[in-house]
Amino acid sequence: MPEHAARPDHVILDWFLPLTGDSRTDLSLGAATGIHSTTQHLTADRPASLPYLAQIARAAESLDYEAVLVPTGTWNEEGWTVATALSQHTRDLDYLVALRPGLISPTVQAQMVAAFQSVSGGRLRLNVVVGGEDAEQRRYGDHADKDARYRRAAEYLELLGRLWAGEPVTHRGEFFDVVEGHLPRLERVPEIYLGGSSAAGIEVAARHADVFLTWGEPPAQAAEKIARVRERAAELGRSLRYGIRHHVIARPTSAEAWAAADRLAAGLDPALIASRRAAFAASGSEGQRRQAALVEGSGTSRADLEIHPGLWAGAGLVRGGAGTALVGSFAEVADLIAEYRAHGFDEFVLSGYPHLEEAYWFAEGVRPELTARGLLPS
Repeated sequence: MPEHAARPDHVILDWFLPLTGDSRTDLSLGAATGIHSTTQHLTADRPASLPYLAQIARAAESLDYEAVLVPTGTWNEEGWTVATALSQHTRDLDYLVALRPGLISPTVQAQMVAAFQSVSGGRLRLNVVVGGEDAEQRRYGDHADKDARYRRAAEYLELLGRLWAGEPVTHRGEFFDVVEGHLPRLERVPEIYLGGSSAAGIEVAARHADVFLTWGEPPAQAAEKIARVRERAAELGRSLRYGIRHHVIARPTSAEAWAAADRLAAGLDPALIASRRAAFAASGSEGQRRQAALVEGSGTSRADLEIHPGLWAGAGLVRGGAGTALVGSFAEVADLIAEYRAHGFDEFVLSGYPHLEEAYWFAEGVRPELTARGLLPS
């Protein structure tokens, strides 16, 4: 993305690949932050098999989602392998693949990106996951603290950029020592997505990201966060695009949508809610703590969990990472997307339970509403 990027003239819609499996009832599946006990084994009604994930990817492509987010985590299938395989099942769909800076040599990572671009026809985007949980990072053999991880991410992204530019790289920094690294110039450099609620996260995003991607919060609260990113990026002579990550439950009527949300909440185990909320409160991730703070207590009624008209925080009772859902009729969900758009968000990374069916509910119901409002091209 250029240093001063023009704002898109329409919203961008992406979907999600559930690499922990899928379910009609289990909101704890798909947790992105690795907040699980080390003895817990997740089960899914639909395992994250390649045939099922390919079904979701092909559906997303046929429904005109631009990309699918491919998550990372010690409870997931490994995302790079899955995304590479799925790229052969689709023709136009982009893959927003999670990248953890520092777990792989920057030169090897640059080669992996180049190879993916070659086999996919240039359909890669990168979601940089610095890592908010020390315990999960240690499972990967990484013992750097949070501040060091952000410094490392900045150094890593700088090296990737130089390697993709075809520049001979000799570099001795705080974290990496590369001697005469060199790759052919990459013709299609992937966009960098990066989030973070801490000062360190905002600084790295403002310097290196093309898209600042944040977990869902009420529109005004989310807008306050990206205002800080926008201000810092402007000081650096840069402008970014802004994206937000939500679940979605869209139905022909509001009553049907809220009934579906209530069914999901009713299936939650109170003991699981209590244990997860305690873990979220103690999280090292500022973003995870912000998600947990969106609801008080462990109530599961609509009154307990609707934190803004049409914004439901039920998933955040048990699911790490994105914990909010857009809930309502097709028109109401379109209204809420328009509200976020007015606050500066252009890209929406969506998901639902189960992911295959919800991709259709949203695309067939909400997309025409967004088109009628001029938020999507006709």
